[in-house]
Amino acid sequence: MIDTSDFRNGLSIILDGEIYTIIEFQHVKPGKGGAFVRTKLKNVRTGATLDKTFRAGEKMDQAVLERKPLAYLYNIDDDYYFMDNEDYDQTALTRQQLGENTLKYLKENIEVSVLMHDGKVLTVEAPYFVELSVAETDPGVRGDTASGGSKPAMLETGATVQVPFFVNIGDIVRVDTRSDTYLERVNK
Repeated sequence: MIDTSDFRNGLSIILDGEIYTIIEFQHVKPGKGGAFVRTKLKNVRTGATLDKTFRAGEKMDQAVLERKPLAYLYNIDDDYYFMDNEDYDQTALTRQQLGENTLKYLKENIEVSVLMHDGKVLTVEAPYFVELSVAETDPGVRGDTASGGSKPAMLETGATVQVPFFVNIGDIVRVDTRSDTYLERVNK
């Protein structure tokens, strides 16, 4: 059990059966009445934010979260298998646990970050930047420049991003998975 005097940014607590991370907090001691703590909390599962006020000294449970890197191996139907590179244990995760944003960048041997609480997977995050080859796009035309606009390109994992006109099929591009944006063409 922790109380409000233990609050700090990044601390995870259990509130109403859900796990929240403290984004920001402020201890307030008004001239009249008891002290309190204003907080901004982020739900770990849904990402929703919540403004909550606690009385000073109020107690709650701390959530101990573990972040583990896991390497993607293969999938069978809606089960996706990952391996822990330290002890070689394999873990099966469902399509719902992964989320669509992670799924569209999933490629063999890619390392994802898994957030767990009491052995249960809460969230799975793809790496912030991935390098993938372009599987489908319209051909580039002579005279197309880097600043001349963009066209859609389907990557080897099935994700679609907007790329400059000079990018062709087979090129390897670096993509920001958080915003689904093209960053650069990779020379290999």
